[in-house]
Amino acid sequence: MQYLKKISAYWWCQIFGWGANMAVNFFFAWTFRGSISPLFVGRVLILVVLGVLLTHLMRWILLRLNVLQKKFEWQTVYFLGITFVFSVVFALLLQFIFTQFQLYGEQRISYTNRLISNTFNSFVTLLVWNLIYFIYHYVERVRNQQIEAFKSEALIRELQLQTIKSHINPHFIFNALNSIRALVDENPARARRAITELSNILRSSMQAEKAETVPFEEELNIVKDYLALEQMRFEERLKVQFEIDPATLHQPVPPMMLQTLVENAIKHGISKNVSGGEVKVISRFNGPEHELIVRNTGQLNGAFNNGGFGVSSTQDRLELMFGGRASFTLHNTSPSEVEARVQMPAES
Repeated sequence: MQYLKKISAYWWCQIFGWGANMAVNFFFAWTFRGSISPLFVGRVLILVVLGVLLTHLMRWILLRLNVLQKKFEWQTVYFLGITFVFSVVFALLLQFIFTQFQLYGEQRISYTNRLISNTFNSFVTLLVWNLIYFIYHYVERVRNQQIEAFKSEALIRELQLQTIKSHINPHFIFNALNSIRALVDENPARARRAITELSNILRSSMQAEKAETVPFEEELNIVKDYLALEQMRFEERLKVQFEIDPATLHQPVPPMMLQTLVENAIKHGISKNVSGGEVKVISRFNGPEHELIVRNTGQLNGAFNNGGFGVSSTQDRLELMFGGRASFTLHNTSPSEVEARVQMPAES
């Protein structure tokens, strides 16, 4: 039983397929002749053994030529061509072996007519074999693509949830609430506006899992709210600049991605610098690409460059959504400035 479990699905198909072919031959011989001669048994056994060997060789050639990876039109040409060549080889081998071992018995049909008949029968048999082989792999490929699509979708959802959790962090909320509390008596109007800004950020974080992309304008508004709250905390230590091409405002972007980059700029750049610094957000077209750039005062360090969640999540989301058509880079533009740059295909 253990040995049977090691037999692949391909060989089980070969065994049952050619076994069925042999059974059909015996059935019709018994039905129309009323008996099965030893010569007929010999011919059928040789046919089945040759069939298994030749179809296995044919499969090897199909795999070597990568026929299943070609366009459908070329697959059809290859399948028909290979089927015809092997049907001729099959017929010639049967003719030679049957003649050599005198398995035909009394000859009533000419050599040429028998060869043509065997070629036709072999072509039909091998064509059916190839059709089954092609359909099996086609169904398997479609099933695997569906599984990969489900996995990618699940991974995207998981990544979005992780991104949301990373932004609704207690430290940011705690700092924002402390800043708002300090403003309640000193500047009630600014306190109310700060509560609205915090509410907008939390609402967007909660809704981010529902969309694969959002218009850049929505993402930019959240970033502005976030930076406004951080300016309350850092005061004169944080300067903010925006350089936004209005034509990019309707471009689709992954939700919370720009927010992630800006938060990293604050966390790893401005907060580490005693005198603070500047964060500059740029959105523009660069040829066929939509380019997002976040520049901040600071210096890269190993943890920020290689291990941060913001960096890895940005790379993963771009790869999942755009494949090799998007890029993300993070580098020092000068000894005192860090630049994070995202390039995505622009939507026309």
